[in-house]
Amino acid sequence: MAAAGLRAELDSLLLQLLWDLEELESKRAALNARVEEVGAWGGRSVMPSEAQNGLQKFRVVRAGAQSAEEVGPREAALRRRKGLTRIPEPEPFSASPNPLNWFGILVPHSLRQAQASFQEGLQLAVDMASLQIHINWGRSQLRELQEKLKQLGFGAA
Repeated sequence: MAAAGLRAELDSLLLQLLWDLEELESKRAALNARVEEVGAWGGRSVMPSEAQNGLQKFRVVRAGAQSAEEVGPREAALRRRKGLTRIPEPEPFSASPNPLNWFGILVPHSLRQAQASFQEGLQLAVDMASLQIHINWGRSQLRELQEKLKQLGFGAA
């Protein structure tokens, strides 16, 4: 019977939706705990991608962060007024993309903890965005199934 299949699909979708909502709530609680700890920033960005079922899924990617030396001027500060000798172009700075290295070798432990907390919080935020998209998709599928059941004359579940 078609109605029994629709009801089974509706039940399965509803259970998945409830599981996703529970996971979203736990990630929100974890993110709120991380937000309280964050005091530093990291060199990462968020990028959406398309999942197999056509929904967007977010993921964290390493940004092409520039170091402080790359942002500054390319020319030497002092120039010779006489003579044709040119100062050779400096070698590109190949420091670690970790912004904590900008503060020197002896970075306070609390700053490292804040960076790690921020990175975990960013991952949680990305997961939450993907979950929210999946929940919205599930809700629309749930409405469609309920409409199909109404059209068959069995009423909404």
